[in-house]
Amino acid sequence: MIGRKLLHILAFSFFLLLLLAQTSCEKFSGGQTIPAYLKIDSIRLTTDYSTQGTAIHNITDAWVYIDGQLIGTFQLPATFPILQQGSHTLMVLTGVKKDGIASTRISYPFYQEINKTINLVPDKTLNLGTLSTTYATKTKFIWREDFDDVAITLDTTAAATTKIKLTPSDSPLTLEGLHSAIVELDTVGATFACISHSTFTIPNSAVFLEMNFNINTALLVGVYVTTFGIINEVPIITLNPTNDKWKKIYIDLTTTLNSYTGATTFRVYYYLKNTTGDHYRILLDNIKVLSF
Repeated sequence: MIGRKLLHILAFSFFLLLLLAQTSCEKFSGGQTIPAYLKIDSIRLTTDYSTQGTAIHNITDAWVYIDGQLIGTFQLPATFPILQQGSHTLMVLTGVKKDGIASTRISYPFYQEINKTINLVPDKTLNLGTLSTTYATKTKFIWREDFDDVAITLDTTAAATTKIKLTPSDSPLTLEGLHSAIVELDTVGATFACISHSTFTIPNSAVFLEMNFNINTALLVGVYVTTFGIINEVPIITLNPTNDKWKKIYIDLTTTLNSYTGATTFRVYYYLKNTTGDHYRILLDNIKVLSF
């Protein structure tokens, strides 16, 4: 009796081992069980400064496709497995944080996709290092302001008590080029209010505002949208203090501009009012409005 029970136990144990082995082999699709690995350190942006402006970017992620199939989205730097071997077509889309929010990561439509033919070897890591992208050829630069000219394309409004100035070219406050914009407010009630000099036609495509900023207080960014001759003031985002560091942000204007029936044109505005009497300082540079 004991011998028979022992045989049943051994048989059942052997069955479990076979089941586990089969499950392990099927954890990947297809017959391959050992993945190859792909390593991407970073993605850099190159630009024609005269027509596209700064190459400063905040590319944080890689959206990786193999033979047209999405493998995953990876925060850089990243090393990740791919259950393929041999020659394949790699496509990488550049990822950014929409509106500067980590939970709203997107593939940025205005950066060119990266295409390569790669050779994958199981249990080996293919190190691609730093990849390079550019602005997509169909990108339209609706507005560019890098503050390197004496005349700038931002106008202070009637509500402003403080004007925009330019940093000296040799100032440590200048991000790059000759100048950055600087606004300082030191008294209660002092107000910074400015608007893009030009009025832009709303396109039938995505619209993003790119900019570099270095601020020690909250700054409101919004748009004025014209509908049937009526100007609508629409706040978009409040930028948080950056602790004396320059940051790059990609602000999505698309939803707002498309939410008004009959909307035809828009302008970008910035607003800040000193409510404490502390020293408020705003530094801006490399403003771009992009569309297709």
